Amino acid sequence: MIRFFDFVFALAGLVLGFPVLAVIYIIGLFDTGSPLFLQERVGRHKQPFNLVKFRTMAVDTASVASHLASSSSITRLGSFLRRTKLDELPQLWNVLWGDMSLVGPRPNLFNQPELIAARDALGVYAVRPGITGLAQVSGIDMSMPLLLAKTDAEMISKLTLKTYFALILQTVIGKGAGDRVS
Repeated sequence: MIRFFDFVFALAGLVLGFPVLAVIYIIGLFDTGSPLFLQERVGRHKQPFNLVKFRTMAVDTASVASHLASSSSITRLGSFLRRTKLDELPQLWNVLWGDMSLVGPRPNLFNQPELIAARDALGVYAVRPGITGLAQVSGIDMSMPLLLAKTDAEMISKLTLKTYFALILQTVIGKGAGDRVS
């Protein structure tokens, strides 16, 4: 049932959000010359997939978790996109393709062994990663791998349609701060 809602909401978001996506893309061309950012992430059953986002950092920034990146690499447009969470909109494609869900554990990078081990031990990789989840609306990011893994496992064990919609609503109204950048 959740996959059905993921598909419908992702498709509706892409269709209705197309003007916003197009404007951000065009502005991004002037900001970095490369407005979209693809990054290999850990997906369901620890399978790799390419996450798509709007670029918020300079093109030559190293591919590390946000809390390990330098804030000086964030562009002016990137700062706005991160603050408003608009950088996440292209992930609706990942949801449409079935790589992600709207709600689930945020997909991590393969170079985060502590988080991978903690999530693996708690069965977090049994589900699709998500654009948002309990950890995100609670202000828990990848700089706290053990707490993040425990929070993800808790969310998965208690996920119902009601909590699915509640987490989406909390994200839309701006609860949570997103990933920290040092």
